[in-house]
Amino acid sequence: MILLVGGEKGGAGKSCIAQNIAVYLTQKLHANVLLVDCDPQRTTSDWIQARNEDPTLPIINCIQLYGKIRNDLLSLDQRYDYVIVDCGGQDNLAMRAAMSVATYVLLPLRPKRRDLKTLPHMEDMLSTCKMVNPKMVATVVLTQCPALPNQLKRIEEAKEVVSSFHIKVLDAITYYRNIYDDSEEQGSSVLELDPGSKAADEIRAIAEELLSIPPENSYELIRA
Repeated sequence: MILLVGGEKGGAGKSCIAQNIAVYLTQKLHANVLLVDCDPQRTTSDWIQARNEDPTLPIINCIQLYGKIRNDLLSLDQRYDYVIVDCGGQDNLAMRAAMSVATYVLLPLRPKRRDLKTLPHMEDMLSTCKMVNPKMVATVVLTQCPALPNQLKRIEEAKEVVSSFHIKVLDAITYYRNIYDDSEEQGSSVLELDPGSKAADEIRAIAEELLSIPPENSYELIRA
């Protein structure tokens, strides 16, 4: 299975989500997981380097790929249970190539206007890739949400905006928590740093909800 974690807006925590889902799959399913870092900033590659310095953490394989990576991903999909592609926050050849073969496309967005403004372009991109990859499941996950009770309406309104573009949005979200940054700096995940934390529960909820969506009932783009 190929899972692409991407999007057009930087800073939404794509690498963090990709890394934590990789650890979830390794822990929960004892799966053979490969992380593919397509981001020139090398965030996930740096995370793997830090991780490899800690002998207490399970090894997760990681490679870097750029550009026309479609055939590479198809080949890797035969060798690993899960291939998780971490793309940078921009529309590029690697992200479109990954969309053309991905089983799941997860688009992290913050409940902020500047993040939601990327949805029209993402809708067009998903529509194009859907023609080549009709079984693709595309979903948005809201990340770094404010935890104050009076901000709940803001989160719900952001979900409504996503739904208005006929893109599925997960019920599960992440809140802004320091543990996400702390674990990433150590090459770890919130699941490993504090398995009983609220952040760990958030990652489990995201992974379980996403993987419960069957490809045959995937994203449907409905134009007005």
